[in-house]
Amino acid sequence: MYRVFESLDALVTIVEEARSVPMTSNCVVPRGDVLELLDDVREAFPGELDDAQDVLDRRDDVVADAEREAEETRSAAASESQESLQNARTEAERLVSEAQEEAARTLAEARHEAECTVAEGRRQYAELTDRSRDEAERMTHAGRAAHDRLIADGQNEQARLVTQSEVVRTAHGESARIVDAAHGEADRQRRECDAYIDSTLGELENALNGALGTISRGRSQIWRGGAPAPQQQQAQFTGRSGTGMDLID
Repeated sequence: MYRVFESLDALVTIVEEARSVPMTSNCVVPRGDVLELLDDVREAFPGELDDAQDVLDRRDDVVADAEREAEETRSAAASESQESLQNARTEAERLVSEAQEEAARTLAEARHEAECTVAEGRRQYAELTDRSRDEAERMTHAGRAAHDRLIADGQNEQARLVTQSEVVRTAHGESARIVDAAHGEADRQRRECDAYIDSTLGELENALNGALGTISRGRSQIWRGGAPAPQQQQAQFTGRSGTGMDLID
């Protein structure tokens, strides 16, 4: 760049020292010297200036190309984003559908298992109830038969000894004892029957409570994760059915 300024100073000196043309503001300069100095100035300019001028000349084309490329990039990015969003929505819908199907299948299996458990509990309850009723009736009949037999034996013994006073009094006492013993035996057999029925029903109640607990735990596992709380479901179930024994009845 120093050479440029030096050549420009030389040109200024030539112009200032040139001979003036009379009656005008023009002057006469040596053409060869001026052209030589201009060539020096041209050669002294760095090549980057020429490249910069080319860039300035092509500025509009470069800007247009950059804007077009930017628009293409934005369009491609928007298209790819839309495609990714659509794929994500499709995948989400598929996952939701599979989750709903799995939940429905699990609920159906749990409902079927619960129905089977309740049906089995009812069957066992009916069997135990029938068996307990039959056993109670059998023991009641046996007690009554024993009571009647003892009463009849006492009456027969009383009739046989009725003509003998001492024997009669003894017979009366023995008869009363036999009658009391018969009543006591009947009461004992009745208490044993009642205890057997109560024990059988207690075992049935425990079995049904265990089945209801299994059903409640299964329902809690089904409704886990956003569903109503298992305690609320149990409360609703109990509100509709009452106690376990009421549900069986």
